[in-house]
Amino acid sequence: MHIRKGDMVEVTIGDDAGNTQSPTTGKVLRILAAKNKIVVEGINRVYKHLKPSRRNPQGGRLSKEMAISVSNVLLYCPSCRRGVRIGRRYNSAGAKERYCKKCGAGLGALSKARPKYAQK
Repeated sequence: MHIRKGDMVEVTIGDDAGNTQSPTTGKVLRILAAKNKIVVEGINRVYKHLKPSRRNPQGGRLSKEMAISVSNVLLYCPSCRRGVRIGRRYNSAGAKERYCKKCGAGLGALSKARPKYAQK
């Protein structure tokens, strides 16, 4: 999966996609790899109605984020300031990293540095 916990992503499809003037972005809170879904902060919010109980004597509505498909988001590139497609490459230290296909900026390391793959 090309998205990790803590990444900033842009939602491209769905009710929370927004329009082209103001794209919707958020931070990834959880990864559900088995279902190929992610939970994004502030995206796909639903209300869970709670019945009054001893723990919660007043009841009410609880707002929470639900999972969306990972195919509906793009990784956010800070230099392009939008969601972009990504690739993987080895940097000069030999660590594998993700990079923006649009501008070529590095978007975070995926592995430790390995001298075997260092570029000279």
